[in-house]
Amino acid sequence: MKYDQLKVIARSMRRNILTMIYKAKSGHPGGSLSAVEIMTYLYFKEMNIDSPTDEGRDRFILSKGHGAPVLYAVLMEKGFISKDLIPTLRQVNSKLQGHPDMKKLPEVEASTGSLGQGLSIANGMALGFKIDNKPNRVFALLGDGELNEGMIWEAAMLANHYNLDNLTAILDHNGLQIDGKNEDVMTIEPIDKKFQAFGWHVIKIDGHSFEEIEKAFEERKTINKPAIIIAKTTKGKGCSFMEDEAGWHGKAPNDEEFCLAMEEMGDIGDKIDGGGLNG
Repeated sequence: MKYDQLKVIARSMRRNILTMIYKAKSGHPGGSLSAVEIMTYLYFKEMNIDSPTDEGRDRFILSKGHGAPVLYAVLMEKGFISKDLIPTLRQVNSKLQGHPDMKKLPEVEASTGSLGQGLSIANGMALGFKIDNKPNRVFALLGDGELNEGMIWEAAMLANHYNLDNLTAILDHNGLQIDGKNEDVMTIEPIDKKFQAFGWHVIKIDGHSFEEIEKAFEERKTINKPAIIIAKTTKGKGCSFMEDEAGWHGKAPNDEEFCLAMEEMGDIGDKIDGGGLNG
């Protein structure tokens, strides 16, 4: 699949992410929008995942579970779940919970939301595949604020100890968390040197460039140890008034903001009637 095709998918995902959150009047747009290119490339180019039920598929863990809309959006683009679910985000008994729930949505590999746990879940899957001599790979998407959690570093230590060369972490490094800039809340730098000290191979890229994302995954294939791709991103990417604004970590757009966002993305979408989308 060519980069132009990936960009079309990414644009559709951004519109669907904002529509989900707008309809729900609740959710996390900033960190969902920042991870769109990463998720697009993973599901459409990198991972072996033609079917969400095939035992030979690669596994994906959304460690930053509050970014669930980006996972739901890519599952929709793959045709694994229906876009009819868009208006159901965060509703009681919906398949699209505010954080991924594998009991409600089987296409989700693990229920996540308590920050720091996803990398350990990915470790367990990767170790299991190695013990069973299976070729499946495991990918985990982390948030940079999540690196404040001690469990991340325990997982990093374990992955190196068991040489989990079938495990790749991707860091959505947008620089912001719910309370502001990472360096103001809790310093996490130097991220690269920390992971290197734990025995990981580190690759640093622009997380919105499909060219750089592709080169990173190609490099990763040559490395026989756990690896992390540190992807520099912009929180709220694609929506001018959300970009690099911590206030959009967990807030839904109002009618005016939603229309502006759709216009910026080149499609006004459905008309607004009475504070909600028609259809």
